[in-house]
Amino acid sequence: MMSMSLNKYAAELIGTFVLVLIGCGSAVIAGGQIGYLGIALAFGFAVLSMVYAIGGISGCHINPAITVAMLVAGKIKLKDAAGYMISQCIGAIAASAVLLVIASGNPAYSLAVNGLGQNGYGPDYLGGYSLVAALVAEVVLTMVFLLVIFGATSKGAPSGFAGLAIGISLVFIHLVSIPITGTSVNPARSLGPAVIAGGNALAQLPVFIIAPLIGAVLAALIWEYVLGKKPEKE
Repeated sequence: MMSMSLNKYAAELIGTFVLVLIGCGSAVIAGGQIGYLGIALAFGFAVLSMVYAIGGISGCHINPAITVAMLVAGKIKLKDAAGYMISQCIGAIAASAVLLVIASGNPAYSLAVNGLGQNGYGPDYLGGYSLVAALVAEVVLTMVFLLVIFGATSKGAPSGFAGLAIGISLVFIHLVSIPITGTSVNPARSLGPAVIAGGNALAQLPVFIIAPLIGAVLAALIWEYVLGKKPEKE
């Protein structure tokens, strides 16, 4: 039993590591060449790939918001949820550290100037959106993301296509929210770069932990009590 849990935790650590390294790496290393669309695709394809790589082991949450939503929906036990979230956070921090080492290989790179793909808001961040805009975007878009996940993995959904739906949804979420917050919808994805970059990214981190978790809980409740209920026979 312990071995099975460790396999799941290792899968979550590795999956989150890949998501953060590829997603944030695309922004830091290639963002100037591939633009917002390329970054959005990198995040979406990373999740899509991990769904098929580790989905059979851990369910491929690679996101504390997903784990919390599944906990609220009764699809995961508290002990495993805690293990998942710790593993996800470790994976995200490790990926950010590796990304810093790689990016620092370019003499033109500066952590203070170029960052690590950290999330943010305010006049000094990308589109200059306000705290309220950041909060609303992260809550609503995380809710949408989780509703896609609940629906795509439900019994009535076409078999084998969940990863595709989840990956595509993360792409369109990024296309909307990169200018607003850099797109979190994932507290671990926000934690990793913020811990390594420090400064304002770390100061603003609570927004990107709290807002996605609120959105995740809302999605779990909506799915449980509205969308996921079997229609009554007439």
